Amino acid sequence: MLNKFSLLAITLFLLVSCASEKQQQADLLVYNGNVYTVDSTFSKADAFAIKDGKFLEIGTSGELQKKYVFKEKIDAKGKTVIPGLIDAHAHFYRMGLQKQTVDLMGTKSFDEVVERIVEFQKEKQSNFITGRGWDQNDWKVKEFPNKRKLDSLFPETPIAITRVDGHALLANQAALDKAGVTVNSKAEGGAIEVENGELTGILIDNPMSFIYDAMDEPSKKEQIAALLEAQKICFSYGLTTVVEAGIDRNTIELIDSLNNSGDLKIRLYTMISNTPSNLDFYLEKEPYKTDLLNVRSVKFYGDGALGSRGAALKEPYSDKANHYGALLSSVADFKKTAERIAASPYQMNTHAIGDSANRVVLQTYDALLKDKGDRRWRVEHSQVIDPTDFKYFSKNIIPSVQPTHATSDMYWAEERLGPDRIEGAYAFKKLLDQAGIVALGTDFPVEDVNPFYTFYAAVARKDLQNFPESGYKMDQALSRIETLKGMTIWAAYANFEEKEKGSIEPGKFADFIILDKNIMEIEAKEIPKMKVNSTYVNGNKVY
Repeated sequence: MLNKFSLLAITLFLLVSCASEKQQQADLLVYNGNVYTVDSTFSKADAFAIKDGKFLEIGTSGELQKKYVFKEKIDAKGKTVIPGLIDAHAHFYRMGLQKQTVDLMGTKSFDEVVERIVEFQKEKQSNFITGRGWDQNDWKVKEFPNKRKLDSLFPETPIAITRVDGHALLANQAALDKAGVTVNSKAEGGAIEVENGELTGILIDNPMSFIYDAMDEPSKKEQIAALLEAQKICFSYGLTTVVEAGIDRNTIELIDSLNNSGDLKIRLYTMISNTPSNLDFYLEKEPYKTDLLNVRSVKFYGDGALGSRGAALKEPYSDKANHYGALLSSVADFKKTAERIAASPYQMNTHAIGDSANRVVLQTYDALLKDKGDRRWRVEHSQVIDPTDFKYFSKNIIPSVQPTHATSDMYWAEERLGPDRIEGAYAFKKLLDQAGIVALGTDFPVEDVNPFYTFYAAVARKDLQNFPESGYKMDQALSRIETLKGMTIWAAYANFEEKEKGSIEPGKFADFIILDKNIMEIEAKEIPKMKVNSTYVNGNKVY
């Protein structure tokens, strides 16, 4: 016979068994967190459950532990948790490749540029030296460099070093000879600089392709190494999705193969580069989409950059008489391409810096999209806007901007534009008020990949030296909530991906990061120092 103690034990066992049967299975519980969900009400929580790589439920630790049985639990220890960050405009593959070349970022003179090239070549012994990152605006002598010194040091080794914005380069004579560039070479949509009848080595915008065409393509091994290095860097900064602003079919297919092998886990929204072969291949097909790769947009370059005076302005540059910059293709060619994309399911994303380029893009978009429904075409940079042209922006013509451009360019931008035009430049708040959203990115490697620099530049409008003390044109600063949305849910919307990422909500990919500090409450000056404790994609720790 059973004694009363045995009966009690059986009863307790049955009660526990019944409770267990009622509980559902889940993979991961994150609890004790300061969770900013970035949902429609910007609600907060302290815990969420994950199953099969997606957020299952958001709530409190007590509620979720009653409802689910978890394979794993993570104590966030009160740290701030936010959705995985999205860089809305960057050059992911190019950053990886750049790690294999001379790093010229932050150089304070052309002599320092040359020193870095010499040191690089001692170690690498490259057959064609390349590098990127110089900016004459950061030098005491704020003029484009000349190739003479490179010619004397490297008479037989080709050298091509690209300006920080990617819209100008300096080539030595060996590189110019290899590319067949002479004083008589034609330059449309850019410039080949000649002084006193001789090449200076400076090429701006379209003519740079002469040099690029003369370079050897990176090997497949180098390409894979570049992509994996870029992923490693991005994960360390909490970036779980990157918008790749212009790559070719071969690179897209390599990315897809690395996704399939499990080596590349970061999510990429890719813009295909505007070349005839790319357009012919993709526009005849439906967009290509997997959980990690989304190929559904075209990148078009409207004009050059302000720093190299290639941005197309309606009136001459204030610091260079009779110079307007240039469109990189004719208006007729741009409109023809836009019409072709409008007839396809693809999004058009156009680089536009100057007020002239922006007007052409905005008016063309507006005319083509009137009866096209939800197309979400983007203006990449939206940097200098005529006051009469802000009206074109909307949730269907989206401004995609990079806050650190404002704090990098503020030292010289007004010299280029003058006191009137500068009022329509880097006007992020005005763009937001008009469009209802802004997609925020970095444009790395033009700027630093660190998204906390983006956040700081958006809300404080200062550079990393805390300049200017009161902020740069603070009427155009964004709030912290607006900035976080611009780096998550609004960036997702600009990619047609707001239903699957950009916030911590049931059914979305379980992409999130745990921060070392509360980005929404710490002193603004502490934001650039922030670190990511851990990064998760699909509920799996990747950093």
